[in-house]
Amino acid sequence: MEHVPPPAEELARLDRELAELDARRAQLLTRRAWLLAALRPPAPTAAPGWNPSAWGAPPPGRPGAPAQPWGYVPKQPSAPRSAQNVLLTLGGLLLTVAAVAFTLVSWGSMGIGGRSAVLAAVTLGALIAPAVLLRRGLAATAEALAALALALTLLDVYAVHAVAAPDTDGLGFTAVASAVLAVLWAAYGLALGKLRLPLPAAVVLAQWPLLFWAWAAGAPTLVVGWALLATAVLDGVIALWGKGPGVRVTACVGGSAMGFSALMVGLALSTTASGPLGAAAPGALLLAAAAAALAGAWRAPKGFARTGGVVAGLAAVAAVGGVPAAALSDGWRVLAYLLCGLALTGVVRAGLPRDAARGVLAASGAVVAGALVWALPSLAAVLLGPVTLLSDVWAGSPEGFRSALGSTLPWSELAAAPVVLALVAGLLGSAHRWWPSVVRIAAPLCAREGTPKPDAASAAAGTPGAAWTAQPSAGAPWYTVAGAGARRRPSGATLRGAAGAGALALGWGALLLAGVVLDVPYAVAVAGETALVGGLLALAVRDAGSGRGASAVPVTALVGAVSGAVSLGLLSLASEGASYAVFGALTMLFAGAAVRVGAEVPRAVFAVASAVWGTVLTGFAGRSLDLDPHEAAPLVLLVPALTVLLGARLRRNPVVLPVELTGALGALVAVGLAVSDAPFLALVLALCGVLAAGAAVRPERRPVAGCLAAALFVLATWVRLAASEVSFPEAYTLPVTVPALVVGVARRRRDPEASSWTAYGPGLAATLLPSLAVAWTDTDWFRPLLLGVAALVITLLGARYRLQALLVLGGVVLALDGLHELAPYVAQVAGALPRWLPPALAGLLLLVVGATYEQRLRDARRLKDALGRMR
Repeated sequence: MEHVPPPAEELARLDRELAELDARRAQLLTRRAWLLAALRPPAPTAAPGWNPSAWGAPPPGRPGAPAQPWGYVPKQPSAPRSAQNVLLTLGGLLLTVAAVAFTLVSWGSMGIGGRSAVLAAVTLGALIAPAVLLRRGLAATAEALAALALALTLLDVYAVHAVAAPDTDGLGFTAVASAVLAVLWAAYGLALGKLRLPLPAAVVLAQWPLLFWAWAAGAPTLVVGWALLATAVLDGVIALWGKGPGVRVTACVGGSAMGFSALMVGLALSTTASGPLGAAAPGALLLAAAAAALAGAWRAPKGFARTGGVVAGLAAVAAVGGVPAAALSDGWRVLAYLLCGLALTGVVRAGLPRDAARGVLAASGAVVAGALVWALPSLAAVLLGPVTLLSDVWAGSPEGFRSALGSTLPWSELAAAPVVLALVAGLLGSAHRWWPSVVRIAAPLCAREGTPKPDAASAAAGTPGAAWTAQPSAGAPWYTVAGAGARRRPSGATLRGAAGAGALALGWGALLLAGVVLDVPYAVAVAGETALVGGLLALAVRDAGSGRGASAVPVTALVGAVSGAVSLGLLSLASEGASYAVFGALTMLFAGAAVRVGAEVPRAVFAVASAVWGTVLTGFAGRSLDLDPHEAAPLVLLVPALTVLLGARLRRNPVVLPVELTGALGALVAVGLAVSDAPFLALVLALCGVLAAGAAVRPERRPVAGCLAAALFVLATWVRLAASEVSFPEAYTLPVTVPALVVGVARRRRDPEASSWTAYGPGLAATLLPSLAVAWTDTDWFRPLLLGVAALVITLLGARYRLQALLVLGGVVLALDGLHELAPYVAQVAGALPRWLPPALAGLLLLVVGATYEQRLRDARRLKDALGRMR
């Protein structure tokens, strides 16, 4: 035999070898460059004061070092500062520990004069020393002594309270002491402006006076909230006008913590108030916090301004909405907050800075999103609740909508959910309807800095996205050019479509929830949901392919129609009449939508859904006739038969393939229903073969459907023979095999390019496979011997005439027949072997296969190519 590989394999092998040569060449070149650098003599030392970069020459480098850019000037080595910082830190820490030990241990052994003298001397020395050190340029040492001085002042305060004022209230004394220390350290930091520690330390100390004062005075929680808010306002002032980044960062952190605490106090008091009057005082606290945040956002940088706007908006909603919410029941409070959140959209006319206004709008969106998150779980319960009816189909019509859902949700507390969804849907729908007006109003906030506002023409066209996109100025970098991967905002058409889609989805959900909240009768609920599905289908058919640029609306309508139909179908399972009415209506509605819609994808979806609903209807017919599942299986084949007829009528229409695949799934369901009874299974398989043969009449379906029909007919024959307990299937299959092979030979003579599977596959399989199945249960040796001889002859004929079907079928049957004959001996040998030997042999086999994996892969590819060249 010749072992010349095919051209494709030889070309791939040459490509691999060339790639290996290229990789080796690159490796050798890299090594050569390194050797040249190592042998190069070192560069001469430059004269003192001569700088090569000043003359445009690159600096010399060591061999093998990466090349430096032209004009590079190496930095002069500086004194290491890390060791100095460690020494100063350790020294300050040890002095602080010594001062603490002195104050706690040795303080009591000295008189009042000695105590005062020691404290005054040490503290004064620690405070004066940094000034002297700064004049001499020892800034790090001055910082270390300043930290020591801070610790000493804290110890002085502790000592004064322990000796001079032991009977004073600890909280009140701490409030006064922290205020005094904050003022002193602020003055000290301003006096010695080069020190970085005193001013941030003063800011930290300033966080506690008001809080500890309110705590010491036993003030109510609301007063504590005011104290926190006042401290946060002070931090905000320091953050805006403070000196140095350390002071501002410390003030930002402290103000965020104190402001958040104040907001939480106000929110907790507002939500737990017993009435509107009780919620007014916490509302005032929240409004003050909103005003403070908005004032800070007015002057803060971009990112902080948006954050301030968000905080101001949320605090205003909590303040204003908390007053009416306190007078409402739990189920309606969310509506009060939602209305206040929607009122925040008026900020577009308030003249606020752009970033602050955007933050307030973001707060409005957050409130709306929170309301929707509260309402959407109840909508999910409405859509998924009918799943419980699957366990008891046709048990009888329930009294109301709620009882059909099987949900335990407190619907009385969710009475505001449909109102929330309807309100947001109405606003989104209004925005979708009057989009040009929305664009003109929101243009000042949506335009970027340095870009012109959208003109009237673009606003009227509803496409403001082009005007909102930043236009690169002259000399701008390449990455700011629109269309070159720059970040773009959604177009106006996309935003408008999203608004319309949201309005449609939320409006549909509001109607569904309204039926549950009102607990309408079951028949009204079914009729209402059917009407909603029909309306969604009509909207999807009208808007699909309309070219309006609002593709989100028909897509949302399509998804809503399909999901609503599924939920409606589950809901109808409670009653037999409702099931027939609903699924019949769904079948006609989706079929009509498939006929009327112009776009291909929606048409395919509608047609597939119609086929599914029709298949369910045929299943209902079998249940109504009290048929067993296997007896109802032929009825399920009605829809697959209709799909075959529809395919023959529409031919190459794009919708035909998905519909036929849906019919094939229905046929598979029928086969599954008939599995429990062999005669009915044979009948169903034969009917499926008839349908496949009908589809094979069309030339475009013949390659697949023809083979499938032959396989189904053969399988139906086998099942029928097995059901009749035939022990000699060859007597029934050989009369079929011989004419089939004669027809195959005639086909091959007329068309030499015809596949051997089409010509000989059905005939050979009709006899070989049933005989193999019987041979596996036959204890005699005669049948396996004859089957093995026949399979050997067929395999040799396939190898001789290069026929793939004969080679594969004969080889598989021969291998399985031989395995059947060897199985008893293999089992006997396996029982005699030690238990550790099979795993060891398996591991050895895996190692051998892994070591020769590439060779095995090439052998498998050769075998695949050889089989592929056969007919």
